[in-house]
Amino acid sequence: MDLALDADTIAFRDEVRAFLREHVPSPPLPSMDTPDGFAAHREWEHTLADARLSVVAWPAALGGRDASLTEWVVFEEEYFAAGAPLRVSQNGIFLLAPTLFAHGTPKQLERILPPMARADEIWAQAWSEPEAGSDLAGIRARAVKTDGGWLLSGQKTWSTRATYADRGFGLFRTDPDAERHRGLTYFLFDLRADGVTVRGIPQLDGEPGFAEIFLDDVFVPDADLLGGVGDGWKVAMSTASNERGLSLRSPGRFLAAASRLVDLADGCADTALTDRVVDAWIGARSYELHTWSTVTRLNDGGELGAESSVGKLFWSQLDVELHETALDLLGARGELAGTWMSGYLFSLAGPIYAGTNEIQRNVVAERLLGLPR
Repeated sequence: MDLALDADTIAFRDEVRAFLREHVPSPPLPSMDTPDGFAAHREWEHTLADARLSVVAWPAALGGRDASLTEWVVFEEEYFAAGAPLRVSQNGIFLLAPTLFAHGTPKQLERILPPMARADEIWAQAWSEPEAGSDLAGIRARAVKTDGGWLLSGQKTWSTRATYADRGFGLFRTDPDAERHRGLTYFLFDLRADGVTVRGIPQLDGEPGFAEIFLDDVFVPDADLLGGVGDGWKVAMSTASNERGLSLRSPGRFLAAASRLVDLADGCADTALTDRVVDAWIGARSYELHTWSTVTRLNDGGELGAESSVGKLFWSQLDVELHETALDLLGARGELAGTWMSGYLFSLAGPIYAGTNEIQRNVVAERLLGLPR
């Protein structure tokens, strides 16, 4: 594991730290799951893009800085430490973009990524269906070939950010007679196209952070098919690996929360609670070191692979336990502690999204430990 930062990375870190110190909104932005909050978060993304800090690891020609993986992790640590806003564009820049880099054509990259980097187009993930959540191969939404493109029909649910987003990406069945994992194709589509209906789904806080999407013969041109026809499962696994691995939950998120938890516990005489605080801090630090170990492996030519499921299991459980500890420290005040309470409510989704933890344990058992099905 290489933890040493060279002079260029240190200079980059200092630049990011200075920018965030000057520009992070105060007071914090309203929830991105409200119309005003969504607009405010989109404007924040514009501010980042103007400084070329919205997608630092992307090529400069597409809005990035050609930053190394090490620099990206450093950026994320500084971002969360500064208490900067959550990324309303995260589905696009953290999930779809890596998939495009792996499977997209040069024309797709040039057309899709620059407006994504500026949040001029915000993307929603449209995978899950009423009878196909963690069992992604059970998808029934279909795509039928037509002149110049495809007609998409079906229902998607639990689509993050879809209530206010501009575009969506998801899997559709193009060969209904093929085996479950075959006959799927990955499409990009306009959420405001004819035939699309979006209905918000209230979360625990009452805000529509998710949505149902209904598609009725929605036309999608051939240019918005990602990867080959019938190769959707392979393309989707590229997205899933990024969702469970490095890109969605960088260690900076948990280091910042653990630091706030330590401050919250200052003066607490309950040793059982303070032990839990220490465990949370150790967990955040362990996840940071695990991430740096992964970065070192990737820099040496390795791949993320099924190991991403181990990381997903760890960070999702850590997030819940960390916020439960904070609320126990606050006691009766916990219900009024907006940041900790909202963080706790969101943490409860961690063991579900990106593939439920039950499914991730199956992945670990079968693909890493070699246990029988």
